[in-house]
Amino acid sequence: MSGIRRDAPVPAAIGATFGSDAFALCLRELGIPYVALNPGSSFRGLHDSIVNFLGNHDPQLLLCLHEESAVAIAHGYAKVTERPMGVALHSNVGLLHGSMAIFNAWCDRVPMLVLGATGPWDAAKRRPWIDWIHTVSDQGGLIRAFTKWDDQPGSVEAGIESLFRAVQLARTAPCGPTYVNFDSAIQESPLAALPPIPDRHRFAPPPPAAPSPDLLERAAHLLSEAKRPVILMGRVSRSERDWDARVALAERLQALVMTNQKLGAAFPTDHRLHPFAAGTFLGTANEALRSADVILSLDWLDLGGTLKQAFGSTVTATVIHASVDLYSHRGFGGEVQALPPVDVYFACPPDALVRPLLDLVRQRAEAVSLPREVPTAPRAAGLAMSDLADELNAATKGCDVSLTRLPLSWNGALRPYRHPLDFLGGDGGGGIGAGPGLAVGAALALQGTGRLPVAVMGDGDFLMSANALWTAAHYGIPTLVIVANNRSFYNDEQHQERVALARGRPPANKWIGQRIAGPDIDLAAIARAQGCIGFGPLEDRASLREALARAVPLVREGAVCVLDVRLPAEG
Repeated sequence: MSGIRRDAPVPAAIGATFGSDAFALCLRELGIPYVALNPGSSFRGLHDSIVNFLGNHDPQLLLCLHEESAVAIAHGYAKVTERPMGVALHSNVGLLHGSMAIFNAWCDRVPMLVLGATGPWDAAKRRPWIDWIHTVSDQGGLIRAFTKWDDQPGSVEAGIESLFRAVQLARTAPCGPTYVNFDSAIQESPLAALPPIPDRHRFAPPPPAAPSPDLLERAAHLLSEAKRPVILMGRVSRSERDWDARVALAERLQALVMTNQKLGAAFPTDHRLHPFAAGTFLGTANEALRSADVILSLDWLDLGGTLKQAFGSTVTATVIHASVDLYSHRGFGGEVQALPPVDVYFACPPDALVRPLLDLVRQRAEAVSLPREVPTAPRAAGLAMSDLADELNAATKGCDVSLTRLPLSWNGALRPYRHPLDFLGGDGGGGIGAGPGLAVGAALALQGTGRLPVAVMGDGDFLMSANALWTAAHYGIPTLVIVANNRSFYNDEQHQERVALARGRPPANKWIGQRIAGPDIDLAAIARAQGCIGFGPLEDRASLREALARAVPLVREGAVCVLDVRLPAEG
């Protein structure tokens, strides 16, 4: 599972050069490996430069069937590599299509370089009708509230600087998408000579800020003296070295550890200090958090809301928090979350705190282990999510698996995470439809690692952007997609049930406007239509076991496999 298919162009004789050739060279110098795109005339100059001037490598174009999928693929790639991929979005219309996925990347704090284009800014150069409706006065304003930075450079030289700034900012914590919007006329302008392309090493992102020595001493003392310390491990790096340091810190402090299912794997979930299953919400860990006397938050997502849930209006624990997320906070939306009370605040990435803290804290006596949380759920007729997990675990025994997507109904105790790439976390924005693109992007980044990419997603998530899988099939990006198909937007059924019960109305009607049935949709056929291998519908453990036994080796050999696993509507 290494290397993907490349659409090789006919070799081109290069005579004159153009503005977009300089931009393409910048992308190569900046180490952008791929540019995912749905084609558009506004960036036809850049498209030509990547194909004919660079030979369609470094970067390589990845054709996608929808802009939202293109952005989601770049998002999934960044979740694995912590580095940006490129995305090209056509004018205002492509940007509008891709905006939901950009919002996901923003909320998930991943780096991404979004390349935009507009019709000629000089109105005298516009073609009738089409260039006019595809030119807006402030295109970056469409997404400015959920990007780190945007620019519309007015010359080739300015565009070069914009690209270097955009990548530098995207990769500086807190990471996020940046947007550079190129005037189509500047892309297509002939050059007397190519301008010099800077050395990317002189424009690298700065190293993370070091924690204050005084605050370090204070935090180390508080944690060493704590009776019931708890570590909330949130947005942390994918580095194995950082993973090992986090484990060592927890063991030295004998601190209870909690992790978040909305984020990637941060700590071994079957460790004795991690008794509670990683969850989307606090759940049964709430009481243990309320009993803590010192809490160390490593960029925990929604620390303020979590503390309020555990303690109410008065937080009795001492709170130590490491995060640079405040640098991304602005007035647009609530992704800033509730404002947390913090006693010791480190304005540095969390992993920049862990190692120096590890050197200072005192070894504490071994804590009494809490009983491990075991997933329980009422059994319904047919397959349950726990059956799906059991069969997946059996079929992949001995494989290094990366879970690239999980549905809300997945309990974190169904499969342990023992490596930072075992689970990559959610989509950030909490919408529906990112799953297939995230799965493809993550699988692309996992090429050559020996890890098996596996995405488990709901049928609603799959149906919204199943065409992302064509990109995987076309370029030979192997991945296993398991659709937990309950033929419903079931999370919303639960919402309608709550409203009906609160109002004294019949909850039996909760399915109306929610169920994806009558007719059922053949998800395996959708997969096969795009060049994937489809299995199903699978309605019992025996058929699921047989399908997995066939699919896992096929994916390891380079195939894209999709399993339509039928779960009851209540699952």
